[in-house]
Amino acid sequence: MRSFSYASARDSADAARMAGRTPGAAFIAGGTDLLNLMKDGVQHHPHLIDVNKLDLSRVTESASGLHIGGLARMRQVAEHHAVRARFPVLAEALLASASPQVRNMATIGGNLLQRTRCGYFRDTGSACNKRVPGSGCPALQGWNRGHAVLGTSDSCIATHPSDLAVALTALDATVHVLGPAGARRIPVGEFYRLPGDTPQIETSLRPAELITAVEVPRYPAASRSRYLKVRDRATFEFAVVSVAAALHLRGHFVRDIRLAFGGIATKPWRSAEAEAELRGKNLTVQRVEQAGRVLVRAAVPRQDNAFKVELVQRALVELVLDLGGLR
Repeated sequence: MRSFSYASARDSADAARMAGRTPGAAFIAGGTDLLNLMKDGVQHHPHLIDVNKLDLSRVTESASGLHIGGLARMRQVAEHHAVRARFPVLAEALLASASPQVRNMATIGGNLLQRTRCGYFRDTGSACNKRVPGSGCPALQGWNRGHAVLGTSDSCIATHPSDLAVALTALDATVHVLGPAGARRIPVGEFYRLPGDTPQIETSLRPAELITAVEVPRYPAASRSRYLKVRDRATFEFAVVSVAAALHLRGHFVRDIRLAFGGIATKPWRSAEAEAELRGKNLTVQRVEQAGRVLVRAAVPRQDNAFKVELVQRALVELVLDLGGLR
């Protein structure tokens, strides 16, 4: 690991000021991904700012929804009574993530900012447009079983790794950030960027901005929500495909439905088109299957990941029918 300096911030404004004074500085809390990236030479930051002392770890519920501090730990949020009772998709996504040891350390803000697990990105001996812009994307013609089939470009086909981000996308969450220019609120659907020609720019965060909170609005569908993660082993594994679904029914009539997907796209993937196939109609097997076909209509599969196109449709059918009481 290359050398770096270290300081501890007193409050959020102090953290933003310190980061703004040092180009390339990074915030550190749990460090469960950042330290690995730095040890492996994938990232280098000349200065780390410890934000663990900041008062940003509370989880509170109000009439408008859920407020999750950016420094709340994954385990803390997953076990919160309001999350389990009224936003179960969040609890399930968190508990499906990583391992108990990592969930004890990792923060909500850090989870949302974790980097892709693409092997070419993590291997400094390989070319990678995310790590070294313009160097190429070996995954296009190489080993791409774990890569994306939606939202890709000629520069990058790496998937986004966060389970929580998929669940938050389904629930239309908002990310609160603070930087040298002040506070901002970013809808989670606008927080992540498609790779395009600049895959190294993964979010809409500006330099020196810190995630201070995540706000989840209260929807009737949120209390009837689930997360299904298909993976190669039962724990400490990233999604091959995943589905977050929230459903508001009157009998079998779909008053509202919210769907987001992981493991298949370069960012947490929301499909308004798939939702439109189901919203305002009676829930049936045939309609859910049609929603799945609409979801993957623009998919671009590669030699090793073509199976994801069918697998995500099967996962969608399994989850939505189970939520709707048709299984």
